[in-house]
Formats: sequence, structure tokens, C-alpha cells
Amino acid sequence: MPPAKLDPIDRQILSELQADGRMTNVELARRVGISAPPCLRRVRALEEAGLIKGYHADVDARQLGFEVQVFAMVSLVRQAEVDLSAFEALCRDWPLVRECHMLNGETDFILKCVAPDLSTFQSFLTGSLTAAENVASVKTSLVIRGAKDLPGVPFEVLEERLGREA
Repeated sequence: MPPAKLDPIDRQILSELQADGRMTNVELARRVGISAPPCLRRVRALEEAGLIKGYHADVDARQLGFEVQVFAMVSLVRQAEVDLSAFEALCRDWPLVRECHMLNGETDFILKCVAPDLSTFQSFLTGSLTAAENVASVKTSLVIRGAKDLPGVPFEVLEERLGREA
């Protein structure tokens, strides 16, 4: 469903669930101003349409012992589709890689990695990432601290844009 096919209630359901995916259907229905049965039907339709991809707990990595967060900028030797797909498959198999994004420009991929300590990340970097077939170079940046880490999309921007288009 493109945004134009979503009505304001659907968008509000998505916004509320993005902020708190654990709320009950009754609470969600109350917040969006409809009764529980149609609210549940709408949520199921949004799930089936792929707009809701899943529900996740926001865990504190540092409290679980993952003290190191690193962004790795990876350049490949070859960028044919088969090579790009092969690298993405490797990234999906590496547990320390939490995000993998293909970029345009001089860097082919940026990876967000987490590790319990620098030694673990260094072992991954030298034993897996830089040793992977087709990897030309890797530049890393260690995260000192994060100032903002929000999931999802800014629904207020979507609502503002849709308001201008109406």
C-alpha cells in the first residue's frame, strides 16, 4: 500500500505501533479512535501488505556486554550484480554485522557492526571482513557515543507532506 492508499487511521496505527509495538490492540484502538475489532483487521492488513515487517524489543547492547559499535565502509574489487549479491549474503551470515547498506559513490557498502570488545571486532575485521573474496578495502570508524537512534520513519513529515498535497 503506497502512502496515498493509507488513510489517516492506518497511518496513525503505524505511528503508534512504531513507537510502542507491545501495546494491546484495545489500547491501540483507543489511541486511534476506533473499536478493537476493526483496529485488529487494519493491523493484520498492514502486516499482510508488508508495511509492518515485524515486532522487536529495543535491547540495550551495552548492558548486554556489547561495548563496541563500528561503522565499516567497504569497497569491492568488482561491482557486478553477482558480486554485490555475494557480499550481501556474506553480511547476512556474519552475526557482528547488524546492518548492511549498499551505497553509491566511492564506498560500496556501509556496515554497522557490534562486538563485545575491540579484540572480537578486530578478529572479525582481519579474519572475515578484509579476508572476504572481492573486498578491496575497508575503512572503519569506532562509535564514541550515539546522540540519536530512532527506528522507522518520521510520520509527522509524512503527514505534513500529505497535508500540502491535499
